[in-house]
Amino acid sequence: MAQRTLVLIKPDAVRRGLVGEVLSRFEAKGLSIVAMEHRSIDAAQADAHYAEHTEQPWYPPLREFAVSGPLVSLVLEGDEAIAVVRLLNGATDGRQAAPGTIRGDLSLSNRENLVHASDSEESATREIALWFPELS
Repeated sequence: MAQRTLVLIKPDAVRRGLVGEVLSRFEAKGLSIVAMEHRSIDAAQADAHYAEHTEQPWYPPLREFAVSGPLVSLVLEGDEAIAVVRLLNGATDGRQAAPGTIRGDLSLSNRENLVHASDSEESATREIALWFPELS
């Protein structure tokens, strides 16, 4: 059964011209793009997205990064899409991510790590409703 997940191609990937590279990896794996939008977000949207992290001491720099430029939000669909996307993305810290993953091949940072993906069905449901309410 097909599953949906939210992916954010973060401002660093957009700035570096990596949107096509990132999208092509998801498509090559067989995932389908259900919805996609190129947009900028404000602090309120960042706070809503990262709600469980807003009290962490490392959150303010993350919020500053999230609002630093345009990003691409998308919903992907496929068999076990949540786990598949997270494997394709690689470890959160690009310096430790395995070669062959998006972060392992293209990122050298923990914060500026190119992509975000939902980590569970519950997160995917919440995040898709936040970014694409018309799909809820």
